[in-house]
Amino acid sequence: MPTAPGSTPAPHLNPSPGVLPPLWFVAPEGFFALPVAATPEERTERARTFVRELYSRGDANIWEPAAPYYEAMAEMMGDAGLSYAAMGLFSAADDAANDDAVLTDEPVRHEPSEGVVQCAFTVGIVQTDHAGEDTDVVAQGILATLSGDPYNDAIWLDLPCGPGVSCISVREYRLNPEMTATGEETKLLTGQIQAHVPFPTGPYTAVFTLHTASMEHWASVYRLMSALLQTVSFADPIAALPRRSV
Repeated sequence: MPTAPGSTPAPHLNPSPGVLPPLWFVAPEGFFALPVAATPEERTERARTFVRELYSRGDANIWEPAAPYYEAMAEMMGDAGLSYAAMGLFSAADDAANDDAVLTDEPVRHEPSEGVVQCAFTVGIVQTDHAGEDTDVVAQGILATLSGDPYNDAIWLDLPCGPGVSCISVREYRLNPEMTATGEETKLLTGQIQAHVPFPTGPYTAVFTLHTASMEHWASVYRLMSALLQTVSFADPIAALPRRSV
């Protein structure tokens, strides 16, 4: 799969070949894909790779106990119907140094003490029972449904792969004292961007969700999601490339 600068291709999203249609997108640099896989053997192997990438400065003392935890987490996500899940970790120093630089650019490595922007990204595929030519109708229905909630900011999307709907929501949560470092009740503000993109082949819709509590960097997180959605494809990008004759 071709990739954008500073980005890496997501693995094939269909853990059960022959059950769900294929889907491709480019995951930006800084995304660490959780080991969602169809079999325990695949999850184990991916978990080992995941912890080594996530804790790149660690060693076996960190990797060995961490791998089973993320393996179990990935199993639960797969059972919940998610096809892909990743943790996004980016340096806050990049954002602070240049407000015009988006998080999809190749990052400079910084120390964690300089600040870290965190987000969680998932992709699910849900059945919407539509024919391929009805993507506009499905997207319009999704837009109407999401717009019915006054706390949602839902907008229409014209993506290279077809129509979609983006929905932004901001929520505030109260954290009990036993869950905070200070031992006092506090409030946590979080933001979520969710994009619904109907498959042009029907009868499914891909749901991309990006969630973050790093609200001071919301603009950069939003640009990251916008850039990612431009790479969504329902056809193999490699097969679409022109071939040269020798």
